[in-house]
Order: sequence, then structure tokens, then C-alpha cells
Amino acid sequence: MRSHHDVGATTPTRPESRSFALLSTFPPTPCGIATFSAALGAGLESHGTGVAVVRVGDSPAGTDPRIVMEFDDSDRVQIAGAVNVLDEADVAIVQHEYGIYDGPNGESVVGILQDLTVPTIVVAHTVLEHPTVQQRHVLEAVVDTADAVVVMTEAGRVRMLSGFDVDGDKVVVIPHGAAISVASSRPSDRRSGALLTWGLLGPGKGIEWAIDAVAMLDDIEPRVQYRIAGDTHPKVVAHEGEAYREMLTARAEAAGIAPNVQFDAGYRGLDALAEMIADSSVVVLPYDSPDQVTSGVLVDAVAAGRPVVATAFPHAVELLASGAGLVVPREDPEALAAALRRVLTEPGLGDRMAAEARRLGPSLAWPAVAGRYAALGERLLADRQVVPG
Repeated sequence: MRSHHDVGATTPTRPESRSFALLSTFPPTPCGIATFSAALGAGLESHGTGVAVVRVGDSPAGTDPRIVMEFDDSDRVQIAGAVNVLDEADVAIVQHEYGIYDGPNGESVVGILQDLTVPTIVVAHTVLEHPTVQQRHVLEAVVDTADAVVVMTEAGRVRMLSGFDVDGDKVVVIPHGAAISVASSRPSDRRSGALLTWGLLGPGKGIEWAIDAVAMLDDIEPRVQYRIAGDTHPKVVAHEGEAYREMLTARAEAAGIAPNVQFDAGYRGLDALAEMIADSSVVVLPYDSPDQVTSGVLVDAVAAGRPVVATAFPHAVELLASGAGLVVPREDPEALAAALRRVLTEPGLGDRMAAEARRLGPSLAWPAVAGRYAALGERLLADRQVVPG
């Protein structure tokens, strides 16, 4: 008999009109979790599932028709209203990240979960290797209250089970989805030496090491061009202004490679992002943090069929193990330069990496990933219907 926790092996037969409610940041909020939730919602709808969104955040109001409530979780009246909206669905999906809910380490989400009566899936975007006492308490309380908790890599699951006091039967691995586009799947010319890093900028992204690495590739012809795309993270701007971006600019100038490093700020929709990825030869992810068990940028790069050179954060180690990229130590520009040199100059290597990335791509497409969430929701609903004894 198939285990209840073998989610995705078989999709249960379900009623035609099932509904999911999402509690999350959501566009136009400029963050990865907002983008994730919008893509997950669209993926669920592609399976004929109704989607309603309770949107967390204080940026300008969203215009997406799926948004049914703008939510301030520091307001008790709004908390009660949000719980009511979520309980109107068949299944609630709650995005968890320490920084998006009210209270120390976002602890207010625990009370919301406790008040829900429908089956609840929590998506854990961060599983820290060395959490504080409060961070540990919050995540353990979240898992205790949820019906199921999704992590997006096996590394995340192992870390959660080994580092936190949680019920392992609740923890399910469903990969991060990718917005695959025809534009981004076209072959690239690695001889052009077009390197790309994108996403919200801030300390910990490790872009300074990539700039140092590019300076070590000045003998490659044509000259390597490094495009750094994205705005500075709003929370970084609020506390530090543009100090990180200015440091990067000064670093490129000091290394004598300012003409080879392009800072390309601004938000891109999916089509524009796909075109930008398609124009690249290699995607570079030089992140400093050992805690990154999930990276949407990594998934999009692989799904687009681009070779990746990444530092050894957990998601990269796992997803690139079969050959879609090279993994190097963190904060090591020499190792980063050596890996980039291999991809750009070693005959056939980049093509083999791109072929493996394209092989992995279909399983990462959002409709396939959302189907696994739908199957998990059906399993939880079926579990609720089982009468013990």
C-alpha cells in the first residue's frame, strides 16, 4: 500500500471544483515569496482549482483578481477576518518566512495557524542551520500546528528533521517551481562570455567575489561581460541605502573592469526575464550564505537550460549534482574564476551542462509542481475524513 506521505507518486481523483487559499506576500510586493505565490496560484488554477489570496504586506494595494483581502497581521480584527477568509477554502497554504509576519521572528503566524479549521499546508522557505532560540521555537510551533510542511529540497528536509523537534511525517519535499519560457530555452553561445546574476541585491549575495573572478578572466577573448540585474532589496535600502551597490561599483572600477560589469536595475516581468536569461551564456550564483536551502533563481536558470556556476549552498549542491552546473566554495573568487573558465573554454562542457539542465526542466515547471500541492491537499482532506477505530 502506498504511504500517505508519498505525495506526488499518484494524483488522487478529486472533485472538479476544489479551492485553495494562500496567505502570503504577493505582487506588487518585490520579493521572491510574492513571486512564488503568484506562480503557485497560477499553477493551481491550471489544474482547475479555485485560488483566493490573503495578501500580507504594506506596499501599494494589489490588483490581481485573486486577492480577496489585504492583510495587516498587527491588527487583531484583521487577523480574525483573514482566518475567516482562509477557512472558506478547502485547503489553506501559508508561506512561512521569519520576516513577513508580525512579532519577533514572525511569531504571529502561529496564532493564525492555530485558529484555522481547514487542512493547512505551510511552505517553509527558510530552514536555518543555526537558529536562535526564538527562531527555533517559532518554526517548531508552526510545524506542530500545520497539517503538512513543504520544504523544497531534500537538504531542507534533512536539516529540519535533524535540527528541530518536529514530526517528520508532516515534512514533505516538493521542489520550487520554474516559470519556463520558450524564449529562455533557445541555445546560447558560450563563446560570447555573457555572465548573468539576477535578483534583489544586498550583503550576502556574494557578487563582490564574482566581480573579483571576472577580473581574473581578462585573457579570455572576447572579453567576459558580467550583467548584474535587479534592484537593491527594499529592506537593505531602508537600513543601508545603496552602500552595497556602490561598493560593488567601486570594486569593479578598482579592478579595472568597470566596462565589463553592467548594473541593470529594475523589475522584470516573466517574459523580459526569460529574454534576459536567454541572452546569457552562464548564470553565476555566488551566494555567501550556507542557509540557502531554496533558490528560485537557481531553479529558473536550470529550467531555462543555462549552465550554472554556484557556490556550495545546499540547494545548488543538490540540484546541480547530476551535471547541470559546477559548485565551488563560498567566498573564493579563485575557485569561481576557475569554474567559469572551464565552462567558457573547455570544449563540450557547457553544452553537456545545458543538456542536463534541459532534462531537469520539465519536472520543475510550475504546473507540474502545483499538481503536487493539489495532490497533497487531497491527501490531507482524505485524512480528515478517516474515522479512527
